[in-house]
Amino acid sequence: MASHFRSYIWDPVLIISQILLMQCIYYSFLGLWLAGVDGLVHNSRALGLWFFIRRGKQCLDFTVTVHFFHMIGCWIYNSHLPAALSWWLVNVVCIALMAVIGEYLCMRTELRAIPVNTGPKSNL
Repeated sequence: MASHFRSYIWDPVLIISQILLMQCIYYSFLGLWLAGVDGLVHNSRALGLWFFIRRGKQCLDFTVTVHFFHMIGCWIYNSHLPAALSWWLVNVVCIALMAVIGEYLCMRTELRAIPVNTGPKSNL
């Protein structure tokens, strides 16, 4: 019997639901972060990859997708593409950090030792 563990079957419903989930997590943590900073001055984000994507190879894909849709949302909201250099620099740094930290956490989980049954062997 063939193993179906992490099979690579094209599943667009799964991919779309993961993208939507990552968008929700991204904006939830962004909202919490902004609320916290606003509370501190009176004026983070890779965990979603680790919990819901769980594949180091897919972290960069989902990170870029999340930030691409964020850019589209900013474009629609402002009626023009963001032009500030600081906006682009912050987003590039966030993409790099989110991808690297997400890949590190996912790879750490993927490379965990698989427990092997050390009980008595049965004669077949």
